[in-house]
Amino acid sequence: MSNAYLAKPFPSSSDQGQSPLSNAHALARETRREHASMLLLLAPALIMVVVLLILPLCWLAFQSVQTEEGFSLANYARIFQEAIYWDTFVLTFKISFLVTVLSIIMGFPIAYAASRLHGFWANLVLICVILPFWTSVLVRSYAWLVLLQRRGLVNQTLLDLGIIDQPLNLMHNTTGTVIGTLHVMLPFMVLPLYSVMKKIPQDLLQASESLGAKPFYTFRRVFLPMTAPGIMAGSILVFVICLGFFITPELLGGGRTILVSMLVQRNVELYHAWGAASAVGLILLLVVFLIFWGINRFIPIERILGAR
Repeated sequence: MSNAYLAKPFPSSSDQGQSPLSNAHALARETRREHASMLLLLAPALIMVVVLLILPLCWLAFQSVQTEEGFSLANYARIFQEAIYWDTFVLTFKISFLVTVLSIIMGFPIAYAASRLHGFWANLVLICVILPFWTSVLVRSYAWLVLLQRRGLVNQTLLDLGIIDQPLNLMHNTTGTVIGTLHVMLPFMVLPLYSVMKKIPQDLLQASESLGAKPFYTFRRVFLPMTAPGIMAGSILVFVICLGFFITPELLGGGRTILVSMLVQRNVELYHAWGAASAVGLILLLVVFLIFWGINRFIPIERILGAR
C-alpha cells in the first residue's frame, strides 16, 4: 500500500489554536464575570435587606440580652416564668386561630362567587373585597366602636327586632377584638382563594357531573382539594398578620384583651424595658419561623405560593 493511502496523524493541540487548559481558564473567567454582574445587580436589594431586616434583628437580639447588670438571659427567663406572658401568648394564638377559621368560613363563599360570576357582577364582588384597603385600619376600627357599643347600630337593631332584651357586651372584650380583626383580615383570605379558584378548569367539574357525581360530591372530591393551596396561603397570611396585629385589638379590646403586640408596646412605653420587649418580639419571630418550618414539612411553601 502506498504512502498516499496512509492515514494522516491527528492534528496536535497547537494546530487547533488554544489548548483545553486555556479554554477552561477562559470559561472560568467568563463565569466569574457573570457572577460579579449578578452581584452588582443584586447589591441594592441586598443592602436594603441588610439595613431594614438584618441590622434591626441584630439590634433586637443585642437588646434582649442587655440588662442593668450586663449581658443576661433574664428577659427570656421571665417570659417562661411569669404567667402574664404565657396568658398573652395563649390568647394571641387563640384569637389568631379563631380569626383564621372564621376567615375561611366567610371568605370561601365570597371567593367562589367571584370566581364563578362574570362581567359586572364578578367585578362588583372584587371591588367590595378590595374597597376596605382604601380606608385606614384606624378609621375602620373606630367605625366598629360606633357599631358595637351598647347603644350602637347592632344592639339597637337587635333590640328593635325583639331578639334581645338588653344590649350585648360586644366591645372592650375578646368578642369585639375578633369581629374587628376579622373584618380587616377577610380580604387577605378572599384574594388567595379567588386566584386559585379562577384557575380551576370548569371542564373538570362538568366531567365529574357527566359521570354521575352529585354536585356536593363534585365539590367535596374535585373542587375543594384543588383549592387547598389557596386555603393554606390565605391561612398563613391571616394567622401570621394576626399574631402581630395591634391597632384593632388595642381599640376594641379596651385594654382588657392584651395581645403580644400590646405587651411589647407597654414594655416600651410604660416600663421602658427595651430588653423585655425585644425578647418578646424575638420569641414571637421564632414562633412564626417554627410555624413556617412545620407547614413546609408537610406542604412545600413553593406549592402553597403557586410555584412550579
